Amino acid sequence: MTLQVPEALEKEHDETVRFLAAKLYEAGKLRLGQAAEMCGMRKWDFAEILINYGIHYFEASVLADLEDLKKGAAK
Repeated sequence: MTLQVPEALEKEHDETVRFLAAKLYEAGKLRLGQAAEMCGMRKWDFAEILINYGIHYFEASVLADLEDLKKGAAK
């Protein structure tokens, strides 16, 4: 997928990608590894980025895992 961003944000390309990945992670749309990959980073390096945005990666990861367990139990 290609995302077109305003020219003003192009100068801040890496920061824009990190922000979008962090917000997608926070919304539960991406897992930690997927968001890190989107940014071309290792998981634990990306986890530090999340802290800068006030997103607690551990809490979100645990909640996502619990949701997966619920879905598995329902099958």
